[in-house]
Amino acid sequence: MIRKIGLLFVPLLLFSGFLFFFPYRPVIAFSFENTNELLAYLPIQTSRSFQIQYTHSIHLTDVVETYQLKDEQIVQTELQYEQFAIGMPSNAEGEEIFIKKNGKYFITNMNRVFPFIDLRIGQVKAEHQINYEGQVYRLSDHLSSGAWVRIQPKRLSLWQQLKGVNIDE
Repeated sequence: MIRKIGLLFVPLLLFSGFLFFFPYRPVIAFSFENTNELLAYLPIQTSRSFQIQYTHSIHLTDVVETYQLKDEQIVQTELQYEQFAIGMPSNAEGEEIFIKKNGKYFITNMNRVFPFIDLRIGQVKAEHQINYEGQVYRLSDHLSSGAWVRIQPKRLSLWQQLKGVNIDE
């Protein structure tokens, strides 16, 4: 009898462990610096596109960077800003397209590929936020102001999800 229970229990235990530790859920992960320590994550629903929006530290106007997740990489597809200043491009490169529309500058048709994005969360005016599927998530609500975070696409297990902060909740 004990042997029969063991034969049922061991596979059930192995299957449960597999489910608990198998990285299955695609997310945009925010890790502490370059340590891989998960701080927070945003579950990827249907769209593979997101934006990082912030207030530029010098000219104090909004900058919006648009990204697409492709093959575990982050691809910048568009940049939108309101003024030329330090750190802002004055024209497009290569196949990119530079447009001025409604007082804003756009660089479209971008194809800049990154394995991750390193970002320091603004302490004063930057107000970094993620725009995803019509929702706006202020990063300072979930991450420490001034913190250096690494943003990258990942797949998380249930165990990893329990250790991080789900920005979408």
